[in-house]
Amino acid sequence: MRSISIGVLMMGAVLLGISSCATVPKPLAPGEVRLLRMLVSENRIIKVNIPFEVNFNFEAAGEPEIRAACFYFSGDGPHCFKVMGVNFGSPGTIQAQIRTKNAGSRRLEGYVLYIRDGKIQSTNVISIYFPVIPQ
Repeated sequence: MRSISIGVLMMGAVLLGISSCATVPKPLAPGEVRLLRMLVSENRIIKVNIPFEVNFNFEAAGEPEIRAACFYFSGDGPHCFKVMGVNFGSPGTIQAQIRTKNAGSRRLEGYVLYIRDGKIQSTNVISIYFPVIPQ
């Protein structure tokens, strides 16, 4: 009976350790960028072939050079766009203006290209869903 109790306690400790590691993001390396959230204007109706703004919230170690924002529209892509603005803060914001060619409910996956140690790197990919209406 005692060995069963010890086994249950050990298994509980292992599971607790695994779950606590999964919820804490690893620290950023120098010059690294991590996307936190992507937002599409909720106040504006998004139409096919009409530019609309996408904003990323991010965290960064330092102020690396942001090169482009890239997107997959329901699997179609990547399509990369020039970044309109970057604000390093807590969290920082990256703004891009994009357009889509297809109507319907779209899954938008996005990531950002930036310079780290003289090389182009990509951030993590994040996604959202939003409706697009015909023009």
